[in-house]
Amino acid sequence: MLRCRLAVVFGALLLATPSYAARCGGSFPAFVQSFSQEAASAGIQQDVISQALGGVQQDGGVLAFDRRQRYTFNKTFEQYVATRVGAGRINGGRAMLQRHAALLSKIEQQYGVPRQILVAIWGLETDFGKGDMGKLPVFRVLATLAHDCRRTELFQGELLAALKILQRGDLRLNDMIGAYAGEIGQTQFLPSSYIKYGVDFDGDGHVDLRHSVPDVLASTANLLHSNGFKMGAPYGEGSANFEAMREWNRAVIYRKTIGYFADQLIGR
Repeated sequence: MLRCRLAVVFGALLLATPSYAARCGGSFPAFVQSFSQEAASAGIQQDVISQALGGVQQDGGVLAFDRRQRYTFNKTFEQYVATRVGAGRINGGRAMLQRHAALLSKIEQQYGVPRQILVAIWGLETDFGKGDMGKLPVFRVLATLAHDCRRTELFQGELLAALKILQRGDLRLNDMIGAYAGEIGQTQFLPSSYIKYGVDFDGDGHVDLRHSVPDVLASTANLLHSNGFKMGAPYGEGSANFEAMREWNRAVIYRKTIGYFADQLIGR
């Protein structure tokens, strides 16, 4: 899933971002030092900066992977959905609907996003939290991409958001593990989306999108709700809800796959 997810995640990063002063390129340690000063000015505590960025190394593998991507799908919808939504995943999703029925009812009532959409996204991203959430240290990934001059402001913003996640205590440093663009957790939130849409739905004082199913599903619902998703309305291609899902994923094929999977889960 990581390659397909990365193929469209950068659409969400094309939105306006604040300007940062750390100069990209050149010496990587000098860039990290400059960014660290920017982070401190933005309110990140020095011990958090040191914990996250002290000794951080540039990751050539991340850059090589990034340069290989074209960020487009090369399959038709029919070809793509056949590889993503099979009987095993449908049965697994139906089991999740039953197991978390009470939780999903509460989320539906609060955010107005149908349970089948949430479970479909959850399944496609990480097989309901049982699959691959990424294996790369988030701070190494984001510092590497922020130093690269192609999208430095975008990734400096994501790196600052990741520091905020650590500072808030939502995740420990050893849980800040993700994919090739720094996506985190069971539904693969970019750090900026984690900060913007993350919900502490289990009430433990932290937004934990790696371990807490209530937080994962409620945060995913909050993202969709905040972008205009309406309960009871169609979500197929051309609908307002289909457009609301652009904040989740800009690729038409991926959003069609979410809708198809959701319909399969409820036997539609």
